[in-house]
Amino acid sequence: MKENSIKIPKPNNPNDLLDVFNAFVEIVKLLRLHCPWDSEQTNESISHLMIEEAYEALDAIQSNEYQEFAKELGDLLLHIVMHAVMAEEQGKFNLIDVINKISNKMITRHPHVFGDEQVDGERQVLDNWERIKMSEGRKSALEGVPLSMPALLRAERIQHKAARVGFDWDNKSDVWAKVEEEYQELKSELEAGNREKSFEEYGDLIFALVNAARFEDIVPESALQLANKKFTNRFQYIEERAAEANKNLSEMTLAEMDALWNEAKAKEIK
Repeated sequence: MKENSIKIPKPNNPNDLLDVFNAFVEIVKLLRLHCPWDSEQTNESISHLMIEEAYEALDAIQSNEYQEFAKELGDLLLHIVMHAVMAEEQGKFNLIDVINKISNKMITRHPHVFGDEQVDGERQVLDNWERIKMSEGRKSALEGVPLSMPALLRAERIQHKAARVGFDWDNKSDVWAKVEEEYQELKSELEAGNREKSFEEYGDLIFALVNAARFEDIVPESALQLANKKFTNRFQYIEERAAEANKNLSEMTLAEMDALWNEAKAKEIK
């Protein structure tokens, strides 16, 4: 077997952050030079994987699995470094540019920490953040919400940003009245058989529900994830009980499956 002549970069001081980080960057650069897969990748080809890694980090947070969380943050760091290394190869920017940009942004956006400005609390910090962003040349308060963001998350971010500049409901009852209004409009279009308009009204109803969730301090994405988890657990309970009875779900009646569903719900309560 041919001996590997590539020296593995290792930090001189494993407790020194800069030393450890530099060794990691060197590992990524060596992968770009010597690994057939890594060397073929582009910023575009691995872009979807960065989103996947972010979701895996969220899963670890929600599971309170901190060792797994540390691992997933490492995977995200790999993507940041890999993207920056590939950009450096093209002469676009490098890791120093990336770090300088975010450092300058944090200093500029926090004049109450790094300057003389006084703030009265969290709300004023957020108001200042939006004001400073607009002073940097943005033409809309809604700029910066990615078009590729999942629709539920994007709706929430759009509403938050609009609310920060004063475009918001005055009270909670009006928000829920809007939800009811959108529901009735959807129901009316469905009964009329207007498919295209029903599609539009369905989106309006979801958007209104996201707004209502904001007023109730509920994160819609987290609430829906919980609903997904409950459904999955209950459905898998039905599958398990069916397997115990040597039955396929397709052989069971809806009433039989519904009874097992209620069993699963009862178990959750206990």
